[in-house]
Amino acid sequence: MDEMAMKRLWTPWRMKLIMSPKPEGCLFCEKAPMANDKENLILFRGSTCFIMLNAYPYNNGHVMVAPYAHARNLDQLDTPAMTEMMLLAKRSVTALQRAMNPEGYNMGINVGKVAGAGVEHHIHFHVVPRWLGDTNFMSTLAEMRVIPEALDETYDKLIAAGIADPELA
Repeated sequence: MDEMAMKRLWTPWRMKLIMSPKPEGCLFCEKAPMANDKENLILFRGSTCFIMLNAYPYNNGHVMVAPYAHARNLDQLDTPAMTEMMLLAKRSVTALQRAMNPEGYNMGINVGKVAGAGVEHHIHFHVVPRWLGDTNFMSTLAEMRVIPEALDETYDKLIAAGIADPELA
């Protein structure tokens, strides 16, 4: 490709994420006990599970629901944790709908590396909001996603939408 014709997409906010030290342990086990929820992107804490923004989102508003218990598979979770995981997924959808009004969602669990699990040793549930046309030429041609909103702005929107409100069901 001609260097003069090359297009550039500037995302300087990602450099902090790229250059930050990567934890050797489990992301969820390390973040859950920390006190500063906003800094750690934790939106809500339940009794057995919590909701956090994905620091490397597939789309704006991409959240994850994880149990506090370090479990690799569903069969390692007790019924209360499995139940709360789904209830917190529902809570996430309600808050995302209020805050961002997506037209649909991709939701699910990747179990094991071959299934696409980025954190393969701690099960977690993804909730990814979707809008018509959110997959564009960048995804198709450059294998890249354009995320137009900073994580702290998305965090604030979801808090304002009541994701942490005990009354939200």
